[in-house]
Amino acid sequence: MSNVEPGAQQAAAPGAAPAPAPAPPLIRSVSCIAASVLLWTTQGFGMNLVAANVYQIQGSLGASLNETMWLLAAYTAPNASLAILLVKIRNQFGLRRFAEISIAVFAAVALLHLFVRDLPSAVAVRFVAGIAASPISSLGFLYMLDAFPAARKMTWGLSLALTCSAASPSIARLISPPLIDIGLWHGLYMLEIGLALLSLAVVYLLPLTPVPRTKVLHWLDFVSYPLIGISFGLLAVVLSLGRFYWWFEAPWLGVCLAGSIIAFALAAAIEINRESPLINLRWLMTPEILHFAIVLLVFRIVLSEQTSGAIGLFQNIGLLNEQSQTLYLVILAATILGGLTSAALLNIERVSVLHAVALACITVGAFMDAHSTNLTRPANMYMSQGLIAYGGGLFLPPAMMAGFTKTLKQGPTYITSFIMLFLATQSLGGLIGSAAFGTFVTLREKFHSNQLVENITLASPIIADRVHQLGAAHGRVLTDPILRNAEGSALLAQQATREAYILAYNDAFLLISVIAGLALAGLVITVIWSRLRLLLLPAAKAAEAS
Repeated sequence: MSNVEPGAQQAAAPGAAPAPAPAPPLIRSVSCIAASVLLWTTQGFGMNLVAANVYQIQGSLGASLNETMWLLAAYTAPNASLAILLVKIRNQFGLRRFAEISIAVFAAVALLHLFVRDLPSAVAVRFVAGIAASPISSLGFLYMLDAFPAARKMTWGLSLALTCSAASPSIARLISPPLIDIGLWHGLYMLEIGLALLSLAVVYLLPLTPVPRTKVLHWLDFVSYPLIGISFGLLAVVLSLGRFYWWFEAPWLGVCLAGSIIAFALAAAIEINRESPLINLRWLMTPEILHFAIVLLVFRIVLSEQTSGAIGLFQNIGLLNEQSQTLYLVILAATILGGLTSAALLNIERVSVLHAVALACITVGAFMDAHSTNLTRPANMYMSQGLIAYGGGLFLPPAMMAGFTKTLKQGPTYITSFIMLFLATQSLGGLIGSAAFGTFVTLREKFHSNQLVENITLASPIIADRVHQLGAAHGRVLTDPILRNAEGSALLAQQATREAYILAYNDAFLLISVIAGLALAGLVITVIWSRLRLLLLPAAKAAEAS
């Protein structure tokens, strides 16, 4: 998530009220909104088509689940940090040149997917795609802001841009089944190639409003950024793959984590002593900004209930994207509704109210999901997942508006630091949420499996009868009663594992509900305390004066 026009902030002379920019013509506004939706869709497919179809891609590439997850890690590793440097590159070399070169590179990389035939080549292409996709979200953001006059950029522009970003996972899951049927891996990415070429034409035919160029790059940026990129990349690999290779079983995970810490420490040692740092660590460590970062991080963690929770539950039950199409439509509609609500109501005074409503929706939705059974189907989660999606669409625009407003008070030079903070809490925060959610589910599944299995013994008439019934289903192909009983025992063990996973997901849903509820309580207490201080401060001053 990159760039909010810093150039516009630099154009005004100090101490003079800048002349308000004229509102763009209606045809340009509509064209810019359509271009932004196209760019966000193109970028979102590149990120989510693999995540939405991991199990299907396994067969296409002849890989195991753990090996296929390297595709996600390879894409995320460079994508998590590259926008930090792209902000300065864009400001120094101009928006037009930045847009044309970046979209051309993205289209060229999209074509490389046609030449993938095995896992190593797929991983290499996904790594390059992660690099090429970083500017696309920036362009999608800028086109949406360009569609609105200055007074509405931080309300409608910001909200709609973030809504497009939040909607892309649901769209990817909605359109994946027919693409998989067309041609597996290549079927998925034929559409992305077409969208990339359309985006290339749009960027050339509909240029963004130019902003003044400023010389902002320094040679130390090219020393600091590789260290930051390595740090974020290694951390992304650890978070993406840790729960699949298991945290304490693969020594290379520890090596990657140590390398990430060392690289960031070296970058911090350089940045802390610079007059114009790439990232302002002193500012990022202030209590106000740390509080903002924690709020964003908690939000990403609770939203993992939707991105990793409900979808993971249905996959364990045996449902694929084809059986959940209506649920994804509900999630998409609720996300858009949340974004539109935010756009219509957003101002700096309502940030706390919007956040409270969003957290309340997520708390209630996650609590409803915590009562799932093996009979739960997507139709049973329309209300709960709709509430969570609505809360997600409602939460992020006010948070970014509040953070960006605080950043602009410090000056345009702090924008890169704000973008790094936002990226870390969204990209890496999303990975942290998924990794924590998946790890918690795995641990609770082992606990529940142990509880269930210790009560299963063939000495029990009920268990023995159940094994016999399950084995009888194979009576026409297995005439040996011993083999039938063995098959019945295997089927019973599968059912026990499925039930253990359902209980584990229920525990995770309940935990997410508790976290969101505590965040809501903390927000309410903070707002009440702030109001009380404002009320008591005049009385205290009057008492001192007397």
